[in-house]
Amino acid sequence: MSTRAPRARRGPTYTISELAKEFALTTRAIRFYEDCGLITPQRAGSARVYGERERVRMKLVLRGKRLGLSLAEIGELLDLYEVARNERAQLSKFLVVLRERRSRLLQQKEDIDATLAEIEGLERECRRRLKDTPDGGGPGVRAASAVGGPGSDGPADVA
Repeated sequence: MSTRAPRARRGPTYTISELAKEFALTTRAIRFYEDCGLITPQRAGSARVYGERERVRMKLVLRGKRLGLSLAEIGELLDLYEVARNERAQLSKFLVVLRERRSRLLQQKEDIDATLAEIEGLERECRRRLKDTPDGGGPGVRAASAVGGPGSDGPADVA
């Protein structure tokens, strides 16, 4: 932790390297979040000096990313706290964002489950055909029909 401070700032200050190390990020990633307006360090000459506020915001940015939120959504949540200076508006908005994220994830899960079921069916069909096909059978039409190719009666989804 650095003891340099550009202004009369209370609390600890951090260099960009210290934050990068703490959060397992590159300094370039931290500068990117700065360019996006998610964190705003003070300057001491050309050096960036991060306070506890920026450290906490960085932690919240990374939490939002783990949850799959966009940087715009994360920024909106962070800005709500800055404007209202209380958690109520931020927490209410966060609940809405979380509900929407949960809904998208559940839909993706359903899509993944459907795809996995289709793969399992195709695998069963391929195994059955391999078991029923004598050695020496050519790969041509049989292979195409196993995956629902042209002229097949295989398990492909015909829409």
